[in-house]
Amino acid sequence: MTRDLDQAFAALADPTRRAILTMLLEDDMAVTDVAEPFEMSLAAISKHLGVLTAAGLISQEKRGRVKWCKLEPDALRAASVWMQGFGQFEPVNLDAFERFLAAELPDAGA
Repeated sequence: MTRDLDQAFAALADPTRRAILTMLLEDDMAVTDVAEPFEMSLAAISKHLGVLTAAGLISQEKRGRVKWCKLEPDALRAASVWMQGFGQFEPVNLDAFERFLAAELPDAGA
């Protein structure tokens, strides 16, 4: 699971790849349509798509002579579960903790 998370977060680290994922939320897209809004070569977009595919965030398939990209809906499930684990803890109030320690361990401050 760690390798999958590493690949997902590495893929998400790039703003171009995040934009591509946002575009694919709407519908499947041909590679040429994915490339259209970006000011980079088709080869550069293909590399980004390769990273997203390797991370399992999208899939690509050939339909006739056109390569299509599809968002994989469950691809971010593990990353989401991992991130939600951090939301279950209350923020630590360090001032209150310091007062507690001072009351419980009066010699600790000396």
